[in-house]
Amino acid sequence: MDINNFSFKFITSIDQVNRQDWNLLIETDYPFMRHEFLQALESFGCVCPNMGWQPHHLLVYLKDTLVAIMPLYIKTHSYGEYVFDFQWASAFHQAGVDYYPKLLSAIPFTPCAGDRLCIKAEYHEILQPVIFEQIVLQAKKLNASSWHLLFPEKELSRVKQQSALVQPAIIGSDIIKPDLAKRYGMQYHWFNQGYQSFSDFLASCKMKSRKKIKRERRIVTDAGFKLRIIEGDKITPGLWQTFYYFYQRTYAKRSGNSGYLNLPFFENIGLTMPSKLMMVVAELDGEVIAASLFFKGEQTLYGRYWGASAEYELLHFEACYYQGIEYCIEQGFEHFDAGAQGEHKIQRGFEPIETYSYHWINDERFRHAIKNFVEQEAFHVKAAIKELSEKLPFKSDLK
Repeated sequence: MDINNFSFKFITSIDQVNRQDWNLLIETDYPFMRHEFLQALESFGCVCPNMGWQPHHLLVYLKDTLVAIMPLYIKTHSYGEYVFDFQWASAFHQAGVDYYPKLLSAIPFTPCAGDRLCIKAEYHEILQPVIFEQIVLQAKKLNASSWHLLFPEKELSRVKQQSALVQPAIIGSDIIKPDLAKRYGMQYHWFNQGYQSFSDFLASCKMKSRKKIKRERRIVTDAGFKLRIIEGDKITPGLWQTFYYFYQRTYAKRSGNSGYLNLPFFENIGLTMPSKLMMVVAELDGEVIAASLFFKGEQTLYGRYWGASAEYELLHFEACYYQGIEYCIEQGFEHFDAGAQGEHKIQRGFEPIETYSYHWINDERFRHAIKNFVEQEAFHVKAAIKELSEKLPFKSDLK
């Protein structure tokens, strides 16, 4: 097929593309790429030029039919990305070169691997290299220093295969690899080994870890906390307001800043994508004192936000980890992504895994320097994963 039959368009708002057309091209069990999620970020000001996130999404059409999409943003800072390049920006600055603006393909504030470039299956082979060329040309046109693709889907051996109908591009293939620096990171994920109950999961752990987990859960129960799961449209407006208060309190305590997301955003996704949402609520003496928000895929649970009215011993582990594990077992989910950080997750059954990002740098001098940096960094990341994997709580015959 002649590539000239395709047209490429960059848009400044996701409202410029039909919701159904966008969603038809993605894996619908990955919630963060959905039109509803990205639209809520834009509509309620979480993502906008004033916040350093200018939408610049790529659309590819064959005549009037949308056949490929990629979320893109023009960034004037590096916050909210979870792949840290502040040192790179500093090196550019010291050399008298502008690092910002840069072009970014990512889900804002969401370090969860998933679709980034979605192409209708029959056009994948012809479009993938051309889309890369178009992004590079656009970055140069915008005078951007670089293009970054964060947390693209990387097949995990124990996670369900991608749909055969719509495959995300294999970023890092031989077609485009020479121009990209591949960067490794690490997260901690839980995998369901066919457990039938939480007790079944505990039975796979060594005695010391099994006792520790039981003790932590018992302390929460003995303290009088009652935890319950509320799904989708059962999350009331009042509960959203309470959760939002907890969410902002957590951000303020950790960083002294406000959270990236606002109450209208949460209320909106509660209305537009309720089937993707689950909340664990903790009560004490009949009062809601903590909550954790999860997003659901078909086979993956994503733990995203947590907050509480005060500090409570071990409640975070119960509401954010153990309740999530239990939910995955009960619902038959294969995979639990509980968030970006936390070595403490290892002793609770979360395995260290590799994450990926890809970086195109316009300036050839910095391109080589950054490639050398990420190659050295990769050695240390892989070594850390190997070392941490030895600390997993599972019995040796089940690791």
